[in-house]
Amino acid sequence: MEHRTLGGTGTIVSSQCLGTMTFGNESSEEVSHAQLDRFLERGGNFVDTANVYSRGLSEEIVGRWLKKRPEARDQVVVATKARFAMGAGVNDVGLSRVALSRALDASLRRLQVDSVDLYQAHAWDGLTPPEETLRFLDDAVRAGKIRYVGVSNFLGWQLQKAAMLTGFLGLAPIVTLQPQYNLLVREIEFELTDVCENENIGILPWSPLAGGWLTGKYRRDEVPTGASRLGDDPERGMEAYTPRNAQERTWQVIDAVAKVAESRGVSMAQVALAWTADRPGVTSVILGARTVEQLDDNLAASDLHLSEEETQLLDEASEPIVGAYPYGQQGRQQRAKGREL
Repeated sequence: MEHRTLGGTGTIVSSQCLGTMTFGNESSEEVSHAQLDRFLERGGNFVDTANVYSRGLSEEIVGRWLKKRPEARDQVVVATKARFAMGAGVNDVGLSRVALSRALDASLRRLQVDSVDLYQAHAWDGLTPPEETLRFLDDAVRAGKIRYVGVSNFLGWQLQKAAMLTGFLGLAPIVTLQPQYNLLVREIEFELTDVCENENIGILPWSPLAGGWLTGKYRRDEVPTGASRLGDDPERGMEAYTPRNAQERTWQVIDAVAKVAESRGVSMAQVALAWTADRPGVTSVILGARTVEQLDDNLAASDLHLSEEETQLLDEASEPIVGAYPYGQQGRQQRAKGREL
């Protein structure tokens, strides 16, 4: 397992992060603990959860594992998130000082720890002034309840504004962004990756396998069935499957991934994970597995690096479809390192 710095900090994390959204929902506590054990055995030291995952049960499962293996707390970098509703009260949601104070204390209790290594705003809150959120997070760092601040699902202007405010106000900096990023969803490259580079913010991609699409489990014009995220809930599955199936680009990407996987003798999932892990600015790729067997396959990608030719093939097949302005030719020119004379 390779290791990298957590954004612009000196803390070292594994290039793969164990995501725990399945814990307590798709994975039992026994299976979840087995995944954590396997991840640690393979050199992983970065675990990500959130208070809303299984309504707090995911954090509780991680907390009981840490209690059962106290030596792991000194090895594992633990990340969690808050923003979405955890109760019916009007202040049980959002990024206000009141909401975050309650959410952080509750997460610490569920995780059975005194501090969280990385505490992330799960999404932007349009009602709360960002200064209020960032001042609370800075206070939490100073109080020793959290060590680093991160955000998730922010737009480009939101991330840039938040990053600049921390500098202007002398607050704890934002060190990570957790966005959706994979071969089928590359739109963060329009602005967010540039903000991250300029502000020294590490990228933690979630859904690197695009909900299973990049594993090859889905087929053109075949309704998903069986043990898959789309097959388990046919109605919601069709809502997600139909628009993506209708895009020819989807199948161009899947065909390209399959071609590289076949030539390498590895799984399609490993190819997709390797591509994401080696994108500029990526600190750690968040894995989401239902079973230990799925996790084992994903972990096999930890030391896989694609050739320039393989990367180019995947880049060209997955090139995002954009309009002329401002993300077309002009956007490419503005993102270029050189200067047109």
